[in-house]
Amino acid sequence: MNTKQQLKALAEARRGLIVPGAFNALSARVIEDLGFQAIYITGAGVTNMWFGMPDQGFMGLHEIAEHTARIRDAVQVPLLVDADTGFGNALNVRHTVRTLERAGADCIQFEDQVAPKRCGHFDGKAVISTEEAVSKIKAAVDARHDPDLLIMARTDAAATQGFEAAVERAHKFAEAGADILFVEAVTRAEEVRALPQRLAKPQLMNMVIGGKTPIFNAEQLGELGFGIVLYANAALQGAVAGMQKTLSVLRDEKEVQESSGLVTPFAERQRLVGKPEWDALEKRYT
Repeated sequence: MNTKQQLKALAEARRGLIVPGAFNALSARVIEDLGFQAIYITGAGVTNMWFGMPDQGFMGLHEIAEHTARIRDAVQVPLLVDADTGFGNALNVRHTVRTLERAGADCIQFEDQVAPKRCGHFDGKAVISTEEAVSKIKAAVDARHDPDLLIMARTDAAATQGFEAAVERAHKFAEAGADILFVEAVTRAEEVRALPQRLAKPQLMNMVIGGKTPIFNAEQLGELGFGIVLYANAALQGAVAGMQKTLSVLRDEKEVQESSGLVTPFAERQRLVGKPEWDALEKRYT
């Protein structure tokens, strides 16, 4: 199977596949190296780590496409790509699909927020009409050249219109051709448990560390019937915590040793970026 077919099979198995988020090629390498079977290219992570700005619609198509292409070159596992609102109307969504498909996406996620969007776990969200949201999902489905490319439809309606309205939107997105459904930022454990019973298509559940949705163990979510368990920014939050700890020691003690346990060893860093393979190529062409 190709990576798109692999991802479809993993989602349809509904076993709570953990998918961490990557914000650059090295973070994607770490995720793959640790044995995870798919990677989510996170818009929030790209915005935070690339711009040093909050997830409030500052990322554009160019940035997420560039990151997708670089990560596609760095890893072999399937890639789910966060395309925010599609960067415009249904015609923009069509262009976004074409661009990200060429960049190497295996699944592209679109949400129904009013632009500029904001993190699903921020206050102050608003959603477009159901009709417009459905038209954008239809445009995404029609735009793909490879029929195996997956379209994931996310709704943020639970925050402003309630859980039932969000479920109804998700039903309509499925009817429009979405392959995977994503009801974002539900706030009650009983809502999490209800979603697999209410929606027939494979679903993603987003576990935001510190966010509005109660945290469930991925095995629990798999038993409930969720296909994918997303930890979009666990790597980012861990990286920031590691940088803060290491640099605090450097500031206070004026040195950091490899033996401190605070840093990845030099040799491990080189392994992760493929230096042995590049050394072998250098010998081959010398």
